[in-house]
This record gives sequence, structure tokens and C-alpha cells, in this order.
Amino acid sequence: MNTTYDAIVIGSGISGGWAAKVLCENGLKTCVVERGRNVEHKKDYPTAHLQPWDFPHGGMMTNTFKEENPLISKAAGFGEDTAHFFIKDKDQPYVQEKPFDWIRGYQVGGKSLTWGRACQRWSQSEFESPSKYKYGIEWPVDYTEMAPWYYMVEDFIGVCGNKDGLASMPDGEFLPPFEMNCVEQHMSKTIADNYPDRHLVHGRWAHLTEPKEHHLALGRGKCQSRNLCMRGCPFGAYFSSNSSTLPAAKKTENLTILSDAVVVKIIYDDDKKKATSIEYIDTTTGERQELKASIVFVNASALNSNLILLNSTSDRFPNGLGNDHDILGRFIGFHNYRGWTSGKFEGFKDTYVYGRNPSELILANYRNVYKHDMPFVGGYTIFSGASRPRNQEAPENGPGIGAAYKEGLRLPGDWQAYMYMQGETIPKASNRVYLSKTEKDPWGIPQLVTDVNYDDNDELMVQDFLTESKAMFETMGCTDIEQNDSKQAPGLDIHEMGGCRMGTDPKTSMLNEHNQLHLCKNVFVTDGACMTSTGNQSPSLLYMALTARAATYAAEQLKAQQL
Repeated sequence: MNTTYDAIVIGSGISGGWAAKVLCENGLKTCVVERGRNVEHKKDYPTAHLQPWDFPHGGMMTNTFKEENPLISKAAGFGEDTAHFFIKDKDQPYVQEKPFDWIRGYQVGGKSLTWGRACQRWSQSEFESPSKYKYGIEWPVDYTEMAPWYYMVEDFIGVCGNKDGLASMPDGEFLPPFEMNCVEQHMSKTIADNYPDRHLVHGRWAHLTEPKEHHLALGRGKCQSRNLCMRGCPFGAYFSSNSSTLPAAKKTENLTILSDAVVVKIIYDDDKKKATSIEYIDTTTGERQELKASIVFVNASALNSNLILLNSTSDRFPNGLGNDHDILGRFIGFHNYRGWTSGKFEGFKDTYVYGRNPSELILANYRNVYKHDMPFVGGYTIFSGASRPRNQEAPENGPGIGAAYKEGLRLPGDWQAYMYMQGETIPKASNRVYLSKTEKDPWGIPQLVTDVNYDDNDELMVQDFLTESKAMFETMGCTDIEQNDSKQAPGLDIHEMGGCRMGTDPKTSMLNEHNQLHLCKNVFVTDGACMTSTGNQSPSLLYMALTARAATYAAEQLKAQQL
């Protein structure tokens, strides 16, 4: 094991994998440091081919487990079949000053193994609205700057979708989309006919519907529509670090992966005025070790990246690396997922569906796109779909045995549809994370304290979604409409962002336009911590594009001896 590299990447998830790929392909000897266990593609997906009856509890978690793990048990997609990619509550404690559900997956690949795979490009409106309408600062990049990096990422990872020509959800480099079923086609057409400013279209998803040669060359294959993605995909059909970026980095022979290594801090040299190394704990031995590098990429996932930077104190930076103006850990953002609407459809009884479609439809944001015309700022994306479940006449709450029960399940029931929101939130200085002065984690590192909450803008947005989604369902002819404001705590969306945001002014931001710390130019932050605002669309594609851009720049600067 070497102790000196050209580059260190902290974290191996969606953005960390991309940093490794680009740095290695540019000739840099790169060490990816991952706090969790090693996970090898295909080999370490233990439930990938299991049937429901192969699990001790049919895929459900026991009441005892839920009582011991109330946080992780709430996570989307969590169950007996995916539990191996999540950490138990007690394994990594944190302090909730206000309720915050921090969902984590510590392993090589991180949450790229369990993400939702939505890949919309941010619109120009999302980049410019926060500063334009005074609810945030100016982004140092815009859509025009990011477009070629979006293209690079989409082509490599494989994104299926349709070119729809929408300003609020720009087109990209797409593979063919999954088909809409008959009810989804009806929903899309009804909205198009009755709402000129609204468009219910194919979502954009990181699935290989028709792999290209470079996908096949990495051993990836076509999506089988099993919709068992979060177990780990043995076909490599959805994008993960394990199936895509890390294998590409490994091909260069410039990659080292160090797992079971919890990063304690980045070490800053006061004389050299730059970071020179990282300190980490080998979790198999408990020993503290040091790795040196010319550049450091911080991609530990947003809140953990904040934690590492806050803990990276020195004589020059007593409040955290690069944190002269009390910005680090502040302006934490997330997505507002609280609103849900569902209902039933009469008819369409002569049609069923084949396979398990792993995608959804998206109703692109239609609020505050061209001008600020609502009582709230920002907008919201709507995810939607329709399915035909088992016969609703089956005694679902009955004994679940006997001929009558089985006969009731023999035929499908009514078609059902749903919509749920993903709303932009306002980054505020009061929404923050910081280090506890008294509580430590199992490795002796200060625990993170979360102090994040909703505001009046969020409440207005939820109510608008509930009003409008109900009206759209009624227009479609939907019946038995049900609605819910879950009032779930921030964090359960698993889209935590900010705390080390990009900007043009070192007094109001931590990072410049190249994702470098303003005050420590050889440290780059390109995961969710770098986000200046949250936008309304899923952020992972932007993380990847920002990372590819920053890593290319870092490699160029290092070769030019500017770092």
C-alpha cells in the first residue's frame, strides 16, 4: 500500500467514482478512500437473484429490527432484500437538534447502488432563479457551461428518455425510453389537451435500454425490467460506480481503492498554504494512518463531506478547512417530498402490463419557470405513473389462505395512478450542520448535529401541489382520489445538499467555479455539499457533470504545476 498519490478521492459513490475515472484517465495515480466495506460488482450482490419466498420473512423486516432501527426502516426501498447496502442506526449515530432522517450506505459504491436513478438536466431557470428572485446567491456556472459535461456523463452512464423540447427539463443524450402503459398514455394526453403549460412525459433514467459498444465493453448489459435495482444489478444495467466508473478507472492501472478507512480530517500545511495529506482510521485495526497527495477530492456524500471539512482544523483554519466566514455547514438544502396524490381509473380492463418497469413519468416543473408568478419561490417536479395491481376484491386483510383468496388474486384489479412532488427548498443560513462538542462516534470523531427545518415557502408549495394534482386527476377521470401530506422530516428525500456551496464571493461561498475551496485551491468538493441551491430536479446528474468538469480542470492544473 502506497502512502503518496497524485490525488485522493474521499468517497466512492456517484461523484467519487466519476472523480476517480477522470483523474485516472488523465494519468494521475489516484487513491479512492471509502469508509465502508469493499463491494465487488456482481460478486457482492447476495440477493440479486432471490425470489420472495427465499427470504426468511418474505422481504419484510421484523418488528424487532424496526424498533431497533426506526430511522433506516423508513428509507425508500429498504427491506430484507436491500438491507446489506444500508447501515444500522446504532452504527453511526448523529445528533438531531431538529428531526432529520439521514439515510446512509457505507460501502464501495456508496448510494450509487441504491439511488433512484433519475437523471434530468437542470434548466437555465434553476441556475438563475435563486439570485434573480433573491432567495439565494448566484451560481458561478450556468446551463450553457454545463451542457457539454452533461452530454459526456449521459453518454457514458447511459440515460434513457425522450427528447421533448421542454425549457424546464432540457433534452439530453438519450437511449430509447421505457414504454408508457395505456393509462399513462391517457394521463399524458389529457394533460397535454387541457394544460398547455404542463407536460407529463417519459422520465430520464440511468438504465441501459439499448446498450452502446462502450457500455458492453465494460461488461454492462441491457435492462431486464426486473425492478430489483436496489439489490445490486448483476447485469450492470443501471449506472453505479461499481459497474461503470470504478471499472473504467481500474482499466488505467492508476487506481487504488482503500476500503474500511474512515477519514478523520484533511491536513493543511500552514507553510505551503495547501492541503498535503489526509488522516484516516483503519476500521479493521483501529489504527490511525496518513496518506499524502497533491490534490484532494471530497466526495463523502454531502453531510459527511461537511463533517470532514469542519473537523479539518488547523492554526490557519480553526473553524474548519477554508472556513473564514462561517459559511461551512450552513445553507443546507434538501427536496420537499411531502405531497402525494393517488386514485383509480375505470375501464382499460382489456389491457395489462408486461415486466416490472423500473422507470416513472415526470411532469416537468411548470411553476415560476419564465417569471415569478406564485406566492412561493422555486418550483417542483412531479413523478407519476400507473399500474394494475392484483384484484382489489381479494381479502387483503383476511387470512391470506384458501381457494377463495387465491381465486380473488387470479385476475388483476382496477388501474391505479399516483403523483408525488419533489420541491425546491430555500437554502438558509439557519439550516445548518455542525460538530457536537460532547458526542463522539464509534471512532472518536465528533458527531454531526443536524439543525434543518421546513419553512412557510415549503408549506405553500405542498398545498399548491395537492390542489393542482387533484384537479389534474379529476380532469383525467380518476376516481377515489386520496391525498396526503406526509409531513416527513427533512432528509428522508436522501437529497441533502449544500454546506460547502459554490459561488463567486469567498465571503458568501466556500467554492469557486471549479469546485475548489476559495482558500485552499488543491481541495475540491463536487458531491451534494457543493450545491448553491437545490433546484427542483434530481441532482445526481449535476453532481456527476460538475465532478467530471472539476476533475478535468484539476488534472490540467496539476500537470501545469499550478496546484
